[in-house]
Amino acid sequence: MDYRKQFMVTPGEKLSLARIDPSQSGPHASAEAALPEVQKNVARMDELQALLYADGGQSLLVVLQALDAAGKDGVVRHLFSGMNPQGTRVFGFKQPSADEAAHDFLWRAHQRTPAKGEVVVFNRSHYEDVLVVRVHDLVPKAVWSKRYALINDFEKMLAQNGTRILKFFLHISPDEQLARFKQRLDDPARNWKISESDYSERELWSDYVTAYEEALSRTSSKEAPWYVIPANHKWFRNLAISQIIVDTMEAMGLKTPPTRVNLQEIAAKYHAAEAAQEKRTGTAKAANKRGAKA
Repeated sequence: MDYRKQFMVTPGEKLSLARIDPSQSGPHASAEAALPEVQKNVARMDELQALLYADGGQSLLVVLQALDAAGKDGVVRHLFSGMNPQGTRVFGFKQPSADEAAHDFLWRAHQRTPAKGEVVVFNRSHYEDVLVVRVHDLVPKAVWSKRYALINDFEKMLAQNGTRILKFFLHISPDEQLARFKQRLDDPARNWKISESDYSERELWSDYVTAYEEALSRTSSKEAPWYVIPANHKWFRNLAISQIIVDTMEAMGLKTPPTRVNLQEIAAKYHAAEAAQEKRTGTAKAANKRGAKA
């Protein structure tokens, strides 16, 4: 199934989140049924990341956005933990530091974009500056309303420099969010995740939906598409995202780079080194044998 076509926010069209069922689960009936496919995708992601690193000419930026408890951390843990840390980085965007706030709103995001050969995951992102900032009226509308165009230009520039961009909005229902808040209360191992802001932000649900609908509608592009992922079922969330990443990376034409040395010369050096090592090993064994007899 092509989840890219199914869940992509069509560039230029106005998005209505109310029309998308967050409880969709595709062709699979359960987590157990979907698990083999998720595992296959995660293994393939690891292979493709190794090719991306070896190729060294492109990069991948994955953006995760969602309301509280939708599963951004879960996506990182379940889908990216198998990738080689040497070529994978994850950044969580929280309230800007004093230094970050002293610069333009894209400054801190640009510093963390992937180098060629890297996969970078943004857990929250530069989109906070047209979401939280808007909902909480932290800057005037005259300021945040101009940021959509700046974000589009920023992402277009990254794409032109060889960065493939995938942006995922994890779509959950208010009921599912409340159920996950209860899990945090009931499970001591999850208590640390509890925050008073969980409930104050929940009161602003409709404002966030409005902000997300406009942000996704105005910044989904051919170079940097948005995907609205039904996320009430964690296992389906993982399946859809992993499949979209695999399909996208396979379309990047990644290849093992050509050998930069003369293989015949290197093979000759290897065989010479092998023969010398065998000679040293044989000499050492003979010496040990003589010593044992003595």
